[in-house]
Amino acid sequence: MTTSPLLLERYTIEIVEKIMHLNNSICSYPRSLEEKHPNRRDFLGFSLAIATGGVAQTSCILPRSFAASESSTEKEPRYRIGVCDWMILKRQKLGAMQRTKEIGADGVEVDMGSLGNRETFENSLADPVIREQFLRTADELGLTICSLAMSGFYAQSFAERPTVLRMVEDCIQTMQKMRVKIAFLPLGVQGDLIQHPELRPAIVERLKSVAKLAEQAEVVVGVETALSAAEEVTLLDDIGSGAVRSYFNFANSLQAKRDVCEELKTLGRDRICQIHCTDEDGVLLEDNTRLDMPQVKNTLDELGWRGWLVLERSRDAQDPSNVLHNFGSNTTYLKSIFQGS
Repeated sequence: MTTSPLLLERYTIEIVEKIMHLNNSICSYPRSLEEKHPNRRDFLGFSLAIATGGVAQTSCILPRSFAASESSTEKEPRYRIGVCDWMILKRQKLGAMQRTKEIGADGVEVDMGSLGNRETFENSLADPVIREQFLRTADELGLTICSLAMSGFYAQSFAERPTVLRMVEDCIQTMQKMRVKIAFLPLGVQGDLIQHPELRPAIVERLKSVAKLAEQAEVVVGVETALSAAEEVTLLDDIGSGAVRSYFNFANSLQAKRDVCEELKTLGRDRICQIHCTDEDGVLLEDNTRLDMPQVKNTLDELGWRGWLVLERSRDAQDPSNVLHNFGSNTTYLKSIFQGS
């Protein structure tokens, strides 16, 4: 069986990373988005050239910074459109890849699986066979797994569940094995810091621990909160790590009658790792009168942000279960705004 160049590159990089872990002096986690690691880049480039017989090109080398505002290659669009696998009714199912392709999106946010009362997620991606099927299928369809989601925390308490760090660690380990750089962590109903301000100290301390895990793995955990942008800036400053950033959700601002573009400006480019680019269900994005998408693009352009805009909701109330209609229409609309000429 012939191995594709993309798979060969991924296998090679995984081997190189294992070698690098034997020597901690080669690189350390960048404390800011601007900090670079030329030694690490040079080492990876040299190792890849040897391991692949010159197959690896500069664009295949691991980026020196994994900042969400930086593209891994200049050939990629400034903005790319993704969908949540659980919202297209394919949570951790291989069929999410083909469905994403049919929708017309560039990639998919894959969920870590249900949580319930378990000690950790029901994560089928822990199985190397299943994990490789996801990676191979994404490669074959020309898709990207843009992030892994811990959506179980929509309903579970991040502040109070005793095995939270194990859950996050499982997610980060899966990210490393799948070469995904961003995780989605919603604080959810039970972690709503507006409704439950007494939970703030516990949440901050737990997110500091999460940050340490993410720093070691060189990944970013994006947190979704119910806070205003100014309050979220304070929260992120209290955590004090570039490994925990804002996973901004337009719906939260709109529900609270806050100006989405002003919120984006307050957070700033470097605090936003990824965006859920939708509102509540009811109407499609192109029919949404309270969300000015061209203005959103202008704001993100001015900030110099680039990255993934992930579709979560904004389903047509008249046909909410029609996945291809809802997510296909929203994808087409977002692409016309963010990827149009």
